[in-house]
Amino acid sequence: MKKRVKDSMVEIAHIVRPTDLNNAKRLFGGTLMSWIDETAVIVAKRHAMMNVTTASVDHLSFLSAARMRDVVVIIGKITYVGTTSMEIKVESFVEHINGERELVNRAYITMVGLDEDGKPAKIPDLILETPEEIEENEQAKNRRKLRNEIRDVSSVTRSVPLSRDVIA
Repeated sequence: MKKRVKDSMVEIAHIVRPTDLNNAKRLFGGTLMSWIDETAVIVAKRHAMMNVTTASVDHLSFLSAARMRDVVVIIGKITYVGTTSMEIKVESFVEHINGERELVNRAYITMVGLDEDGKPAKIPDLILETPEEIEENEQAKNRRKLRNEIRDVSSVTRSVPLSRDVIA
């Protein structure tokens, strides 16, 4: 079964409250990260129709701040589907009183579909309907390739034993 991008798209709004603020009186980054992950999980569950888990977070960029009483709108949509994993683009905005939205954060989350035993499971393919969706998918393929290259380099680095000679 294939699913469209719009079938799983999510838009969630939060009001920034005093408990969400850091010492600089701006939205605490960890709170926003939690909201982003929650949004990505909902998108992934809607698409995969199964439980999911977060595999990685890429390119989490804080572009501007949200403050007390701001409305933060978080939009998540699927950009790529592999066999058992999918990439979710999550954008966060401050929505001003006049309805205009200012981008405050963009992140790409890789989610993995899980079967009843908690093992990676095949997820539905993605139907791309618009030029924007096709472009997002191409960019997602490039990010996936980079993630795999970084993972390969990291695994080699982790297997190299450190000695006092190397550290000194």
